[in-house]
Amino acid sequence: MQSIAGPFRELTRKRDFYAGGLMLLIGLGVALKGWSSYRLGTLMHMGPGFLPTALGVILALIGIAIAGAAASAGGPASEAGERILPDHPQWWGWFCILAGPALFILCGRYFGLIPGTFACVFVAALGDRTATLKSSLVLALIVTALGVGLFSYFLQIPMPVLTWKGGL
Repeated sequence: MQSIAGPFRELTRKRDFYAGGLMLLIGLGVALKGWSSYRLGTLMHMGPGFLPTALGVILALIGIAIAGAAASAGGPASEAGERILPDHPQWWGWFCILAGPALFILCGRYFGLIPGTFACVFVAALGDRTATLKSSLVLALIVTALGVGLFSYFLQIPMPVLTWKGGL
């Protein structure tokens, strides 16, 4: 039992190992989606699924290389006690930052670009330990105004600025 715990503890302290694993999962997901949902074609006549599948495979291979290099690495870096999570993680900040894009999706879909952008930035800004309600509100208003101006009017992204689709 003791021999299993040592290498496992060492792997949990390596950021590169997790980053490589995440790249592997994303690459496999993209490759499988491109392969199963779109026609691949041939090298002479590539279909719409060829490029996503090829890029997904390349990303997965890079992820394997990164995770393999991190798993086999030893020496001073692994002895320094490199940890993934800090001693006192900021769970509220993590929650706010992850909830921001989710709110953009929900509010943007049912209420439009302005409420979606405002909700995303406001909630994500509340994740900062030094943020106040006033500073988060001001930041959300400024980013919403600039974002709507850029994406709706300048780039003409086809997303309604304000809409009402009831029935959450």
